[in-house]
Amino acid sequence: MSGQPSRLHRLWWILRPLLWAHRVEITGKEHLASLHERSLVVANHVSFLDGPLVAAIVGPRSVFALYTTFAEHWLIKHLVRADILFPLDPFKPLATRHLIAKVGEGRPCVLFPEGRITVTGSLMKVYPGPAYVADKTGSEIVAVHIEGLERSPLSRMAPGQLRKTLFPKVRVNVLPPQRLEVAPEIRGRLRRSAATLQLYDLLSRARYEASDVERTLPEALLDVRREEGGRLEVLEDIEGRKLTYDGLVRGAFALGRQLEAGTAPGERVGVLLPTAIPTALAFFALSFSGRVPAMLNVAAGSANLQSAQHAAGIRTVISSRRFIEQARLQSAVDALAGRVRFVWLEDVREQIGRREKVAALAASLRARRHLAHQKPDDPAVVLFTSGSEGRPKAVVLSHRNILANCAQVAARIDFTSKDRCLNALPLFHSFGLTGGLLLPLLGGVPVFLYPSPLHYRTIPELAYNLNATILFGTPTFLSGYARRADPYDFRSLRLVVAGGERLTDDLFRLYQDRFGLRIYQGYGATETAPILSLETPLHHRAGTVGRLLPDIEWRLEKIAGIEEGGRLHVRGPNVMLGYLRYENPGALEPPEDGWYDTGDIVAVDEEGYVRVLGRAKRFAKVGGEMVSLAAIEEAMAAARPDWRQAVIARHDERKGERLVLVTEDPRLDMPTLRGVIREAGLPDLAVPSEIHRLERIPLLPTGKPDLPAVARLVEEERTAEPAAE
Repeated sequence: MSGQPSRLHRLWWILRPLLWAHRVEITGKEHLASLHERSLVVANHVSFLDGPLVAAIVGPRSVFALYTTFAEHWLIKHLVRADILFPLDPFKPLATRHLIAKVGEGRPCVLFPEGRITVTGSLMKVYPGPAYVADKTGSEIVAVHIEGLERSPLSRMAPGQLRKTLFPKVRVNVLPPQRLEVAPEIRGRLRRSAATLQLYDLLSRARYEASDVERTLPEALLDVRREEGGRLEVLEDIEGRKLTYDGLVRGAFALGRQLEAGTAPGERVGVLLPTAIPTALAFFALSFSGRVPAMLNVAAGSANLQSAQHAAGIRTVISSRRFIEQARLQSAVDALAGRVRFVWLEDVREQIGRREKVAALAASLRARRHLAHQKPDDPAVVLFTSGSEGRPKAVVLSHRNILANCAQVAARIDFTSKDRCLNALPLFHSFGLTGGLLLPLLGGVPVFLYPSPLHYRTIPELAYNLNATILFGTPTFLSGYARRADPYDFRSLRLVVAGGERLTDDLFRLYQDRFGLRIYQGYGATETAPILSLETPLHHRAGTVGRLLPDIEWRLEKIAGIEEGGRLHVRGPNVMLGYLRYENPGALEPPEDGWYDTGDIVAVDEEGYVRVLGRAKRFAKVGGEMVSLAAIEEAMAAARPDWRQAVIARHDERKGERLVLVTEDPRLDMPTLRGVIREAGLPDLAVPSEIHRLERIPLLPTGKPDLPAVARLVEEERTAEPAAE
């Protein structure tokens, strides 16, 4: 073996120009300097150039474990004989033992745990062999993420998935060495599974940390325009309008210069518009000019709109006369008219002449020079809580918050420009804005924007005609689509993502049985930009909302009277800058030490799967015991799915609190109610002591019951009853 080091060094120097050709940028290179004889370097696999690239970075000391798919190639055979490559058959247990012995020889080993080159651009399934080797040998693992070579002609991405180039710029992220930590009492297959999950999380974390969140939303838009090409058509709406990346940037500059008049840099500017291209243009026009879009809830009602305007200190609102007329929002405009200045898009459009269009074109060609001076931690958007538990609060999210959340999601699911996203969720809602617009738009995925999620007949037909592959919705809306859709309407969908409320087992089974689709549930809050956990094709467990995303710290606070789980507190790069409250308008209240109290009671298992048990405020103390109001509503929804139900708690001198079931069901009686509760396995204390009927239960824009409004209606009817007598 005396000649081997010289052969390896010669090969290493031959590979060095690869780093120069691809302008390789390495983050965390110092972690490779500490490699020792029992180190395992694990990397994602995006092209045929990955091995040479890692060899050039790691140096000539390492041996590469290669899955036997390519082992018959003459060059591979030569490298195996030279003891540079080690063939590994994932289907032969003895091969893993041979690799363990190889690691024991005292040379760092490089592996690609996916076992194949990705065809999605994202992390694919991870084979257990490398995790088993790491666990058995106690090796330190250095996780490496390669980004950029998926755009090389030597990748296996299909035509049209990504824009390819001969020498794409490559970024490599290297994590610090870590050891797998599997509890000693776990044995056999469960141990291997636990080790594999930890290895997957390391690779997922490496991908997330390779993402650039140290920029602003306008910079991110310009970056994706450069990568995917300015002519890629990325936005379309029901009016037949279409926009390329070039058109979006050009339009943002043209509109932004008109909106600058009467507003100041950093000012919060209201946006009262539907889910359509003009809204996306207004959002980026304000962002490019250094203003902060405040997305007003068009369905909030006059009182909540006034509260939102007061809390955020909004002095100017962008809207459309046509939209106000069609949506019948004149009363809301009248309520704000004395408080704010309205800027109508119809008037602005008339002011954009040929000179303004030429100036916008010139600015878009050198867009970075014309960006307003903003930093990643500056406010990027203001969103408003639903007001389901009081006055709406203004939630201030930074550019980093939103980009970090997009990166966290992208580390777990795959999407490319061959996908097509159908988004009918409102853009004033965090799920609709981040999930339905910014995540796909900044990831190179075309988006079709539709103004209302309530058009249950139209949206399935749109999905069919557009060949949509990704659909976002709340369970309420997804249920409406399922009732009206033809089984073939959703034939092209591959990802249906639900959020905003709890997904019922019946709806999950309905999509499986009727459309052959699995609904992937997400969980989060406006304050977390919004996604905290997400189910994926790789990680799905019934009864949960998936696993927590990378770089999210969490802790549970025990609640007296609730045995399982606790109140979830989270901290991470996607947690908001803070609140603006009605009681203290304009004054930012950041979360204490960066920790946000979700107000949700959850349980988190040993693999990070989250099970939401209910809102802390949605537990009532009846007879000294804590009872979940959400559990009662779930039981009623399963037993009486054709009627909406809500449960509220009222003060009771004897029991502490008394439960009232509010229903639209005209035939529900107490014996039936008791039977439903007992059949669901709930205690007798969970049986509401009263049934109150409403002709229509008021709803929030997400489709959830508006609980304060429900309580007010019940109280009003109670107050009116004696007078009627």
